[in-house]
Amino acid sequence: MKAKTLFYCTECGNEMPKWQGKCPACGAWNTVVEQPTEKPVKKAGINHPRGSAAGVAVHRPKLMKDVEIKDELRFCTGMGELDRVLGGGAVKGSLVLIGGAPGIGKSTLMLQICDNLCRFATVLYVSGEESERQIKLRAQRLNVAEEGLHLLAETDLENMIDSVHHLQPDVLIVDSIQTLYHGDVNAAPGSVSQVKECTLALMQLAKGEGITVFVIGHVNKEGFIAGPKVLEHMVDCVLYFEGERHMAYRILRAAKNRFGATNEIGVFEMEDGGLCEVPNPSETLLAGRPMDAPGTCVTCVMEGVRPVLAEIQALVVPSSLGNPRRVSNGFEYNRTMLLLAVLEKRGGLLLGNCDSYLNVIGGLTLDEPAADLAVVLAMASSFRDRPVPHYLAAIGEVGLTGELRAVSALGQRLSEVQRLGFTKCLIPKRVQGKLIAPEGLELIRVSSIREALATLL
Repeated sequence: MKAKTLFYCTECGNEMPKWQGKCPACGAWNTVVEQPTEKPVKKAGINHPRGSAAGVAVHRPKLMKDVEIKDELRFCTGMGELDRVLGGGAVKGSLVLIGGAPGIGKSTLMLQICDNLCRFATVLYVSGEESERQIKLRAQRLNVAEEGLHLLAETDLENMIDSVHHLQPDVLIVDSIQTLYHGDVNAAPGSVSQVKECTLALMQLAKGEGITVFVIGHVNKEGFIAGPKVLEHMVDCVLYFEGERHMAYRILRAAKNRFGATNEIGVFEMEDGGLCEVPNPSETLLAGRPMDAPGTCVTCVMEGVRPVLAEIQALVVPSSLGNPRRVSNGFEYNRTMLLLAVLEKRGGLLLGNCDSYLNVIGGLTLDEPAADLAVVLAMASSFRDRPVPHYLAAIGEVGLTGELRAVSALGQRLSEVQRLGFTKCLIPKRVQGKLIAPEGLELIRVSSIREALATLL
């Protein structure tokens, strides 16, 4: 009997009954492949009314009050920024997925934490992309201790699991999930089925034997983990390594964390000897900021529980084209267009015939409305060619009517602004709760962007 086949998209994992040139779910071209479906195997006891009649253990429902709660066992990885993003350290028996573009520093980060982990734990580093010799050469360049670190160059999942059962490591690092393949799955390594089955096997290994597993996954051109999006729902923690390959700074961001807070970030700097932690990212990101230059403004955003100061630069010039150009780097494009419209309608600036360029310095990506006011001031400053004072920061959300709205955690933001040497801060007139200004920081309260522009520019 001929096996049935199905078609799926290698980008998003969407299944479809027939082949198509373009995936109807994600719109990607030439990503639909064919795969034979396996005949479902009936599990023992599935047709028995009581299950246990076939000798198969059946899990019975429990009352919530009868469920025992045990504190998760955490251990430090040796890098404070990574521990912060993980929620205070790695959890025993957890499955952590680390994604990022090729060459961003994922393998370097995993190899560097082995230097500390090998002091109290047995670590197995499995690589499907490099040989043991290549890994050792890179470890010597990063000054990673060789004692206690076991290397394995393998792409077969079953052989890797056999090695894990033989060695019984405390920490398992897999580099990368796209190179592993399961012998029972009739698909190429890196395909949707292979990635899902291999991740499921690693999850069972982590939960069943209490091994902490770090899995490296590459991202596709859309910025998602290569393979199905469902992969992120199978793991305990998803970390994204962000930043440009040719820039020194790297940002590790938690997109999902079952054992801690999300949206935490860790900042690293890539040097010749590997990744170095940046404990004070605000001061680092503001280094080299021009003084009294039009088109720049500083704001403070919250990355998890950490306030971070970011410099926003804008360039607004008359356009020679029929349709002016709009470019936004590090800030949502649609949000930028919205603020340009508000600035023209409510601020009285004629920006319709101007090219507008917006950039967030240091490779940061700002997705918080608290940066709206700084974006508006930077664009207005460039348009009028008048600088925003270098000792002033701006925090506030901008509405469609031009009003300024309150933001959360304003006290923490102001403390960080004062600590970095700023003496004035522009904030909304209405704030949440009672606000006490830090010593040495003058607060300028405004109710609309028109009032803000009149006060500063």
